[in-house]
Amino acid sequence: MLTAILILSLLDLTDKETRDRLFLWERCTEPTAPLTEKQTDSVLELRSAAETVALPADLPIEDLSSLTSRCLRSSLTAALPASTEDVLLRGFQTIGLEEQRVETAQQFFSWFSRLQAHMDQDEGAQYRKTRECLSCYQEQCDAILTDVNAALEHLDSLQKQYLFVSTKTGTLHAACEQLLKEQSELVDLAESIEQKLSYFNELEAINTKLNSPTFSVNNEGFIPMLSKLDDCIEYVSSHPNFKDYPVYLAKFRQCLCKAVLLMKTHTVNTLQNLTSQLTKRDQMGVANADNAFTLYYVRFRAAAPKLKTLIEQVEQRSEKIPEYQQLLEDIHQCYLEQRQLLLTPCISSTIADLTGRRSRDHCALVRSGCAFMVHVCQDEHQLYNEFFSRATTKLDELLEKLCVSLYDVLRPLIIHVVHLETLSELCGILKTEMLEDHVQNNVAQLGAFEAVVKQMLEDVQERLVYRTHIYIQTDISGYNPAPGDLAYPEKLEMMEKIAQSLRDEQTRLACPESFSDVQLEDGDSRKLSPPGGVESSRVQTSVSPADLHGMWYPTVRRTLVCLSKLYRCIDRAVFQGLSQEALSACIQSLLKASDVILKNKSSIDSQLFLIKHLLILREQIAPFHTDFAIKEISLDLKKTRDAAFKILNPKAVPRFFRLNSHNAILEFLLEGTPEIKEHYIDSKKDVDRHLKCSCEHFIQQQTHLFVGSLEDLLTKVAALKTMAVHGGPNYTLSQQPWAQPVKLNDLVMSTYRVMKTKLPVTLQSMSLYLANKDTEFILFKPVRNNIQQVFQRLHSMLAEEYSGEDLQIIASPSMEQISLLLSVNK
Repeated sequence: MLTAILILSLLDLTDKETRDRLFLWERCTEPTAPLTEKQTDSVLELRSAAETVALPADLPIEDLSSLTSRCLRSSLTAALPASTEDVLLRGFQTIGLEEQRVETAQQFFSWFSRLQAHMDQDEGAQYRKTRECLSCYQEQCDAILTDVNAALEHLDSLQKQYLFVSTKTGTLHAACEQLLKEQSELVDLAESIEQKLSYFNELEAINTKLNSPTFSVNNEGFIPMLSKLDDCIEYVSSHPNFKDYPVYLAKFRQCLCKAVLLMKTHTVNTLQNLTSQLTKRDQMGVANADNAFTLYYVRFRAAAPKLKTLIEQVEQRSEKIPEYQQLLEDIHQCYLEQRQLLLTPCISSTIADLTGRRSRDHCALVRSGCAFMVHVCQDEHQLYNEFFSRATTKLDELLEKLCVSLYDVLRPLIIHVVHLETLSELCGILKTEMLEDHVQNNVAQLGAFEAVVKQMLEDVQERLVYRTHIYIQTDISGYNPAPGDLAYPEKLEMMEKIAQSLRDEQTRLACPESFSDVQLEDGDSRKLSPPGGVESSRVQTSVSPADLHGMWYPTVRRTLVCLSKLYRCIDRAVFQGLSQEALSACIQSLLKASDVILKNKSSIDSQLFLIKHLLILREQIAPFHTDFAIKEISLDLKKTRDAAFKILNPKAVPRFFRLNSHNAILEFLLEGTPEIKEHYIDSKKDVDRHLKCSCEHFIQQQTHLFVGSLEDLLTKVAALKTMAVHGGPNYTLSQQPWAQPVKLNDLVMSTYRVMKTKLPVTLQSMSLYLANKDTEFILFKPVRNNIQQVFQRLHSMLAEEYSGEDLQIIASPSMEQISLLLSVNK
């Protein structure tokens, strides 16, 4: 409805039929031209805009009927006239019909039509005004739109022009960048060409310098010139595709040869001039003076800084360029030749002087000669390092030649040494003092000296082995004992009296020192530890004469001294062979001496002499299995034992090698172990075998001495019983003539008397020879056990074969009596 009114107002329609038709557009039911929601919103917005811009604030756009009635109300209700005529008059005045009269119906309809048209006109005036205003706005908008289109056209033209200019500018910029790039490439190419040509251009400058008579290796520009020359050669060599490559490379090589020749000439002349000056100065014999070496080293050290800078340049280039390597070798050769020319006569003179002054003292000569060569080797290495930074084997070759001069002088002296002690000391000097103390602490500088010393040591060892064979044959196997060597037990008894008198003197004077502090020297001028090298288990603080090595049989003493000298001087395999030979010869000499004592004295002296010395051998050779050192002769057994146990490693040594005392060795041997373990050395096996046999023979003999008659009796009884078991006749033992109770009483009593009289003698002899209560007890224990077993068998036999009256007649000692008699040694 609103739309229709608005259209009517805009179209200024007066036709009622038209208005009616327009109202049909948006009637509530079945509208003719319905508007969409969006269209309705547009109309409302248009109406609102018309009211805001063109219409008065108090004239809202409404439908026609409400507008008409409001207008009438506003017109008619402004003031109420007093009468009806006034009202009509005013109404007609309002519509301009106050002059016309309405008399007929036609006039009325005509008047009414005009009135209605006037009302319609008045009613749509505001809308028309709004339409006019909107039309003005439309025209203005069209004008603005025209201007905007014109501006857009101008902007589009400007954009096209900008794109054109931008394209042209970018093209120009790209062209400039390309030109700059090409310029840079050309510059780089020019620089590259110039750089490449610089290596070739250097040829003329280098050649000019090398051909200049005033140019030398001492000039400041010589080393930079060498660097340029090396760079040029390296560059040309790495580009064989360049034109005239062989020509330029050959020319650069020629320049290098000239430079190398300059350096070689300068170095060789400098070294030769030094040698010539020193030789002329020492031509009157100054070379033999003590300050000769000092002069040689001082002058060379003074010249070293001038040459070392040049030599360092050669050393740095020697690994890459063959010419420099050859130059370095030539410099080495020249330097070493000059040193050899200087040192050879001086060293020969010094060695000759040492030989003349110490020709009789071989050890002092070897020690001083080797010390002299050690200093020479060390000084030569230090001087070499003053000139050169890299080592060369030629230096050791030179030093080895110089050391050989000492070897050539000492070898003829060494091969004529006959004393084992001298040869052993020489081995110690060469092996310990030289190789271990000096060479191992400075292997780099003393390599050449080490080779010569090892050769010298091998010669000394060879000579020592040879002389040892001769010594074993002449002084051990071929030893002819003197009467005093076999004066047993007289010499022991005499020494025991001396020892007792000393003990008494000590007791009387209350001296804190004991006899154990006395030290004796043997005939071989060698100090040995007491037998066993360990603490004796005796409670006495003094030591028996049997334990003093001065009382040992000479071959034992010589064998141990010989082995002690050999042990650290030769290889283990060679030592084992020599020890086997020496010990075998010593054992044979002991067996011969034992036989002589048996003929001159008694069997017990012979057996105890052999057992004692075999124990000494076994105890003294036990440390040879590990590190061994002969100790000072001291009668303080506790100190000796402590020192020996520090040397031995109990965990690394088998049980038998740790038996370092008489009692331990005897206890082990008498346990009944038939053989020694296979890893013991043969020399010890031989000693153990003879020691065990000697002990068993002593035990058997002593047993037979005390109860031999009873053993014979028991053997007869056993034979009778055996015959009866095998079908022979049964004999009553008490009825046998030789088994009468009276006979048995005589036999038992005589046995008991023998035991009572001879047992103290036996024990005294054991104490005199063995000088150790525990050792004596261990050795006598099997004898005591054998005696007790014989009496036990006797008692068993008597109890079986004889009555109580017979037993009383026989009167055999009881086991308690036998044990009491035998307990004197416990």
